[in-house]
Amino acid sequence: MTKLYNDPAQFAAQAVRGLTLSHPEHVAEVHGGVVRPTLTPKGQPALVIGGGSGHYPAFAGWVGPGMGHGAPCGNVFASPSASQVYSVARNAENGGGVILGFGNYAGDVLHFGLAAEKLRAEGVDVRIVKVSDDIVSNTPDQHRDRRGIAGDLPVFKIAGAAIEAGADLDEAERIAWKANDATRSFGVAFDGCTLPGADDALFHVPAGQMGVGLGIHGEPGVRDEPVGSADEIATLLVEGLLAERPEGSSGRAAVILNGLGTVKYEELFVVYAKVAELLETAGITPVRPEVGEFITSLDMAGLSLTLVFLDEELEQHWLAPVDTPAYRRGAVAPVEREQRESYWTPGADPVPAASDDSRATAAKVADVLDLFQAVCAREEAELGRIDQIAGDGDHGQGMAYGSTGAAKAARAALDEGAGARTLLVRAGEAWSESAGGTSGALWGAALTAAAGVYSDDDGATPRTVVDALDSGIDAVLRLGGAQVGDKTMVDAAVPFRATLEKAFTGENPAVAILEAAGAAREAAAATAEITARLGRSRVLGERSLGTPDPGAISFSILMTELGEHLS
Repeated sequence: MTKLYNDPAQFAAQAVRGLTLSHPEHVAEVHGGVVRPTLTPKGQPALVIGGGSGHYPAFAGWVGPGMGHGAPCGNVFASPSASQVYSVARNAENGGGVILGFGNYAGDVLHFGLAAEKLRAEGVDVRIVKVSDDIVSNTPDQHRDRRGIAGDLPVFKIAGAAIEAGADLDEAERIAWKANDATRSFGVAFDGCTLPGADDALFHVPAGQMGVGLGIHGEPGVRDEPVGSADEIATLLVEGLLAERPEGSSGRAAVILNGLGTVKYEELFVVYAKVAELLETAGITPVRPEVGEFITSLDMAGLSLTLVFLDEELEQHWLAPVDTPAYRRGAVAPVEREQRESYWTPGADPVPAASDDSRATAAKVADVLDLFQAVCAREEAELGRIDQIAGDGDHGQGMAYGSTGAAKAARAALDEGAGARTLLVRAGEAWSESAGGTSGALWGAALTAAAGVYSDDDGATPRTVVDALDSGIDAVLRLGGAQVGDKTMVDAAVPFRATLEKAFTGENPAVAILEAAGAAREAAAATAEITARLGRSRVLGERSLGTPDPGAISFSILMTELGEHLS
């Protein structure tokens, strides 16, 4: 149980604040995360590593010489928003380009990708490295499409050391991918973790069982097996990883035995004794093994084993000195590092002038966003329950956070005299940033795309409402990459759009929206019979059968409420 918190919605931000206050020599707080308090040397690539909160020491604990230059920090188990990633990268970059590093999860791919597009549009050279070390989440031939777990540590450590040694952007990117391709991880869980403010864990493992193939966002294992002894668990993990030992391996490997939050050091040492014995028998020499908590999942009871099959180049960077709040090794060579005098912060852009008609439309849009906030609060527990079964359990919370942020931003924009277009743009940015995660990015993108249909100069017609819904769904399809049948929000959104266009007669859109919402509800319910093919749920395969997709369900609920509101 996560016991120490104030407002659960502020848990991640307050944790970042406490980290920066306790380690001012290593990290400074900026919008969206942390950066080094010293300037990145001119022309040096900036390694920006991040993800959701709840994983400390990852990722903010790995910022410092020899490792990261900055870390965007999302909400608990939710990816940072694109604006958070952009802010941290903007503060870290100093003419040498940026490597954005993160675990391979749908929300992170989307948000970091959107931030990269914005940076590239401003002339910054950006490379993306998605860590994909978890062997249970895809087949060996699809290694780069696996999810990232404790392999984040060695990949970012090796890439950061290469940069500290003088690698340019091309070379640092090459070495980061080389490290990722040499890294394999495998873990087990004995019980789930509890989000701040929640009454119970995201999942429980049956008594006497353990979940094999855990994730780090509250996902259960891909299968349950009887709990073994420490030696039996060590054997399971080692044999699983050695099955993917590369041909021609040097026989040397970086070894990381990682506790997820509740399994403590003495227990890990007991397991590691057997791990070391098994590796020796297999002809593998552990190189600077690490045993402890390196990438956690709040208070999850579990552990994982990571092997990096080393060559001379990777071993050199694995052994290099590093100095961060949570991970230190050796002595980093003394270098004159210029202190920062200022930090980039998002500017409060002035509200463009708007006509009376557009402001009147904006007020109606704000009413809809207030409605969405109330509905998401009402449905939070049920959406979370559905997501716990075949996902990571945070969809209800994410929708509640996102809709609340959007509604507040809309009211603030309205108070400043915003028109409909500006209000929707600000609401979209706020939804994305407040929620994080895949759904946060997609709903934020949908509102932003809808804004393009409205104007600050004119009011709206019934056709405007239909076109805005169409544009928002198009953004979800374009940016999310999902198709019908992948078991995502798209399964409800596509039939909604098709029915809406057929049913709309040019008059009040409420009737057409209600008919389309009915099609969305049917399609959302039918996702219970689909095995997930995209997002975090896909890792759990058949376990997602029998449960509808929470994103499809939440979409259908909100569209139903919209139609009834307009009626």
